[in-house]
Amino acid sequence: MKNLLLAIPALCIIACGSQKETATTPTKDTTTKTVVNSIATTYANTITAAEMKTDLYIYASDEFEGRFTGKKGQKKAVEFLKKEYQKMGIPSAYGNDNYFQNIPVTYFEGKAESDSENVLAFIKGSEKPDEVLVLSAHLDHIGHHDGKVYSGADDDGSGTVALLEMAEAFQKAKEDGNGPKRSILILHVTGEEIGLFGSRYYSENPVFPLENTIADINVDMIGRVDPDHEANKNYIYVIGADRLSTELDAAVTKANTNLTDFTLDYKYNDRNDPERIYYRSDHYNFAKNGVPSVFFFSGIHADYHQPSDTPDKIDYPLMTTRTKLIFHTAWELANRDERIKVDRDGN
Repeated sequence: MKNLLLAIPALCIIACGSQKETATTPTKDTTTKTVVNSIATTYANTITAAEMKTDLYIYASDEFEGRFTGKKGQKKAVEFLKKEYQKMGIPSAYGNDNYFQNIPVTYFEGKAESDSENVLAFIKGSEKPDEVLVLSAHLDHIGHHDGKVYSGADDDGSGTVALLEMAEAFQKAKEDGNGPKRSILILHVTGEEIGLFGSRYYSENPVFPLENTIADINVDMIGRVDPDHEANKNYIYVIGADRLSTELDAAVTKANTNLTDFTLDYKYNDRNDPERIYYRSDHYNFAKNGVPSVFFFSGIHADYHQPSDTPDKIDYPLMTTRTKLIFHTAWELANRDERIKVDRDGN
């Protein structure tokens, strides 16, 4: 997650304000809904802690050198992602072997030393292919300093491997003839740590028109437990879901109430949040352009932007459950009868 030049040690996190907690009793309105949820659960259950751990130990390894934008380690990271999508049989958004949206060095305003690239994979919808749901996470981190590699396992290796697992689940559903009805763009963006550049570049140069983009689900740091939740780790921060669309927020709540029963913590969704978390990850470049967006986040911890943000400190079962919640939210958005409506002004 972008630092915004703020020093944010774990001790500065204030006590949680208001939380929106979900009901503990699953509800099923109709037989059809039960069947749909059963199908979604089938594919959500292909998301496993073992696979996420394997991928993250590679992605957050010293070999990738902290993945600083434009550097050799970041180039290795995008090649890894490309090969993973090729192995899954998920094509490029461009319809060829090029998975990279190239961004010239001049775009980074002097904060990078060479060109960089976003990674775009694409699952075409079965019924409404022109309507696109974006799943986003940033692929970069802050590199290495004074001989130490800043691996960024949580920030944002966790979101990166979550996207890989969700993409694989949706691809299996597609191969089995179970949708998704709408298309899904899996978007790994570069340059987040130095100023949200990759997502801004995509929003200014979209491969699919923003007016056809129904929502962005952004995943940034979902692998740890912050100090506010040490007594109850079954939570996730939900940021921005209600700013442009009440139906997006309802989709998150529905996925949680029916399927996982987490505490949905809206602390950082507060318009007066002093940390301004809403503005510090890649969903914001969609939201500011009128695309309903939600940011899933597990909070700041003592290893944030430190060499100690390593894969051995990730809670893999917890991260897997959080990823399943996000997948169910995406499933609802991709398969509902009508696209969600923009019914709020973003404030």
